[in-house]
Amino acid sequence: MIAAVLPVQNEQKKIKKTVQTLMTVSAGLIIPVVNGCTDKSGEIIGNYQSDKIFPLFFKETLGFDVPRAIGAKCALEKGAAAVLFVDGDMDGDIAANLEELINKVTKENIDMALTNCYPDGCQEISSLAQHVLQARYELNREIGLKQAIGVAIPSHGPHAVSLRLLQSVPLRELAIPPVSLSLAAKSGLEIRVGTNIAHQALGSPEKDFTHSELIAETIIGDCIEALRVYRGEERRREKGSVVYKGYHPQRRLDLLVGL
Repeated sequence: MIAAVLPVQNEQKKIKKTVQTLMTVSAGLIIPVVNGCTDKSGEIIGNYQSDKIFPLFFKETLGFDVPRAIGAKCALEKGAAAVLFVDGDMDGDIAANLEELINKVTKENIDMALTNCYPDGCQEISSLAQHVLQARYELNREIGLKQAIGVAIPSHGPHAVSLRLLQSVPLRELAIPPVSLSLAAKSGLEIRVGTNIAHQALGSPEKDFTHSELIAETIIGDCIEALRVYRGEERRREKGSVVYKGYHPQRRLDLLVGL
């Protein structure tokens, strides 16, 4: 059985389409992790009458990517053989892409199937995005995956992971996606690009500049931390004199102790 983990926070305008898309793919279980909602997202999820949907509700905000780890734990307890991760705001027409990711881990023995969100190259992107891509490039180069996955990382776009990965990488590390990538590489697991979806086609809403900056800092810090974990060094998030915190301090990592 394939489980789809769906982090949800204030996605009332998009969540119906995202769930509808997931209902069409070969995931036998959909686990929305509804957290910190101040809109009607929780009500929308709660109104689904389907044995295929098993929602988890949290009043508090869990922080970026923490719902992935919590959802993955639930998926394992439910007997999932693989997990597909899709954000609640990804309401693009991506059903075929999601099926590609599922097939990679179920039929081709890939342990982490990623999305390439820059299939046409990275030429026309902002300077902020270029900084993020540089951090992604440096990570993937050092962990030996530059040729296989380019700048793809599990922070950007849907991705799928195998049961072998979930049993090899501590579930808590899914809350910092580049760390899960580096640990999977260090364990010799099979990591490949599973599908191509241009960033604009994901359906995710445009962010204001402040939010975009914080996301960029989060991902850059995650990549720095992932490199240090790969090297067996102390976990830190600075490069030179700059510490890349972003949204990282808001992650409820305390909830993942023991995972």
